[in-house]
Formats: sequence, C-alpha cells, structure tokens
Amino acid sequence: MRAVLIVNPNATSTTPAGRDLLAHALKSRLDLTVVHTDYRGHAMEISQAACRDGIDLVIAHGGDGTVHGVVNGMLGTPGSPRPAHLPAVAVVPGGSANVFARSLGIAADPIVATNQLIELINPPGGQPAWRRIGLIDCGERWSVLNAGMGVDGEVVAAVEAEREKGHAVTPLRYIRAAVPAVLATTRRAPTLTLQLDDDQSVQGVHFVFVSNCAPWTYADERCVWTNPDTTFESGMGVFATTSMKVLPTLRLVRQMLSKRPKLRAKQLIRDDDVAALRVDAGDTPIATQIDGEYLGLRTTMTFRAVPDALDVVAPPVNKSR
Repeated sequence: MRAVLIVNPNATSTTPAGRDLLAHALKSRLDLTVVHTDYRGHAMEISQAACRDGIDLVIAHGGDGTVHGVVNGMLGTPGSPRPAHLPAVAVVPGGSANVFARSLGIAADPIVATNQLIELINPPGGQPAWRRIGLIDCGERWSVLNAGMGVDGEVVAAVEAEREKGHAVTPLRYIRAAVPAVLATTRRAPTLTLQLDDDQSVQGVHFVFVSNCAPWTYADERCVWTNPDTTFESGMGVFATTSMKVLPTLRLVRQMLSKRPKLRAKQLIRDDDVAALRVDAGDTPIATQIDGEYLGLRTTMTFRAVPDALDVVAPPVNKSR
C-alpha cells in the first residue's frame, strides 16, 4: 500500500523523536513517503499531489488544522469536480485538541495511535475496512469538524493573532479569548437569521455553531458538547441562541461541559441532524471560522451536509452510543 505521511513539525505536541518513531513504524508496513509541511497551505498541496499520484493513504500527523488542510487539498473547493482518485485519510494526533482523531476513536497518545493505525491497516486475516464519513460543504471550504459564526469566529481570530506572535495555543488561551468575546456579544443586538432545511426560519440569533460530530471540542480532557447526537454519519448539528442574558447563558455553558449533557434552554435553537443551513447576517459582517481556521468576516454562509464523502482509517462505529 502506497502512503504519504504529512507531518506538521510546528503542531503543539509533535516532537522529532516521536515523528521518527512514527515514520519507522509505518515504513515497516507501508510503502511510505514522509513530507514535512513548511508553510501554511503546504498540507493542501501535498494531498493534491497524492491524489494525482494515485496514493492509497494519506496520514496526517498534526492537529485538526493539518487534517483540514489535507481534506481540502484532496477534495478541492466544494462544487469542483471530484478527483478521479481519492486516497483514504488517517490521522496520528499531534495538536492541542485533536478533535477529529478523538471523535473517530483514535487514541490521543501518538505512540498508541500509531500501533492502532497499523492494526487497522493490517487487520489479522482480512482486508482493511475503511470507515466512510460525511463532511460539511461550507461553500468556500469543506469542514471536517465544525464551523462557527459570531462569538466562536471572534475567539478563533483572537487565538490566531496570538499564534502569529509566537504564543502557544492552549485551552487556557482559548478561555482567555472567549471571555471578552462573550461579554462583547451580550452587549450587541442579535443580527443573524437562520434558514434550516429550507422550511424553518429563525430571526434574532446571536451566534451559530455548525458541527459534523460530537463533542464540539475538548478543554483538556473535558468534552464540550453542542450537539451530542450528531455523528460523522448523520446530518449537521446546529446550535444557536436568541439571547445572551448572563444567568441563562451560564446555565447553558454548564450543560455544555456536563459529562451527561442535556442541552435545554428557552434561548437555545438546536437540531442534531440538519441537511442544510443558510445564515444571513444582514448588513453587519460577522466573524466566521471553519475547523478552527479563521475565515474572516461574512454576511452570508450556506452549509450543507454531504454524506459518504471520505474514507478514513478508524475503528468501527460504536452502535451502542
């Protein structure tokens, strides 16, 4: 099996020793080429080349941003012709949150994840069985995990600004960015209008989160939930609020951090299985992020769930969940 290992050497938890161990272990089982990313967008270019070269498997060793780049490089802009050949995707965690890997059931420890990957690629007495997952068509890009308009976009923009200054991305840094963003949102009038699945319109919305899996993200080991029943095999999760009053918002945040989330609130708009969503911000452009990458200010966005879009190396779906 021909494979390309794309390594982001600047990812939060990757180390030279760990990268060498990973490459050595995989080379014993695969016809492997190792490529390090040197600049923003490099993972996209490498994965595009992998499609052209007929590579069977692309392995991302980095964080969720690396996975986002790999998938968007392979598939191109939504609406463009699908590549004649599309490799499967695997991931060995190397970032700070590693939402994609953890949501697929991949171990957080890179060494354990490498052994897990080898077993999935070479199962005893059988052919490897890839898991097929859906993605979110965001118009400009594909989302593997989530997208946000409003406070979430502002938080990502603030964290990216700190990253540009050379500061490490940590859960604490996200919290420090989130507090002023949330406070600013409470002082603004809601401007968003949501159109869900072409038949339900909701006006007066402060922010909206769109998700492709659950949980939404992780704060260290703690799950942050928005749409607990959304999976890679279902439609999108939509999570939005029509009020940012302090006490109801704090109660909702507590539910999002609960070990057994039961997300209920008068101000909450939530659906865990949506096929399409259009968001209109009126005359006020709003901060937007996709998979933790800041997109900029947008006045309108359309999101569509696309099932069976990508093969990934992952354990079978846990049917008991």
